Amino acid sequence: MTFSDIFKSSFLESVTEFSALDTFIGMVFALVIGLFIFLIYKKTFNGVMYSNGFAMSLVGLSLVTTLVIMAVTSNVVLSLGMVGALSIVRFRAAIKEPMEIVFLFWSLAVGIVIGAGMIPLAVIGSVIIGVILVLFANRKTTSTPYILIINLKNDEAEEKAMDLVKKSVSKYIIKSKTVNASGIELTAEIRVKDAAASFVNRVNEIAGVEGATLVTFNGEYMS
Repeated sequence: MTFSDIFKSSFLESVTEFSALDTFIGMVFALVIGLFIFLIYKKTFNGVMYSNGFAMSLVGLSLVTTLVIMAVTSNVVLSLGMVGALSIVRFRAAIKEPMEIVFLFWSLAVGIVIGAGMIPLAVIGSVIIGVILVLFANRKTTSTPYILIINLKNDEAEEKAMDLVKKSVSKYIIKSKTVNASGIELTAEIRVKDAAASFVNRVNEIAGVEGATLVTFNGEYMS
């Protein structure tokens, strides 16, 4: 077999067979939907630190996945080689929020669906997912949980402080109580009424109370 035969082989011909117009349309839709995913992520983000790099990677992921799927669907032999090449890829980026996994899979799914030529499915599915995420992200809970930490000198101060807390909050649960030679440290999870936190000042004014701290709590971290 000569070099001329190699260049005339059906394998190379099939690899180069693609529609420039279809590729352009697919990449444009991948870009538009990727930007839509980016905006939904930015609007619904409620984590600790917003990463603009991760948000932009959602757009890039949609584009790259679309390009890969277009190449895979154009040739069976190329698809087998692509599977082997992608199997060696390892991702080391840490996922900070559980919702980031949803957006990653969303971007991948959009790229796969558009690359397979099912653009209406990608558009309709993305709109439905985006609306659902926005609705649930803007949904407000009935009350915000807080952690109240009170440092006391004696049992009398504890009794007065807890009486005031009971009258000022809608619900409270004692999380921990530490007693040592320096005094008492009491930690409680509370639900305040109408986000009113002024009662903490009155707790701190009770005789025998050395300090009172109120922090928000979402079950994972305090801020």
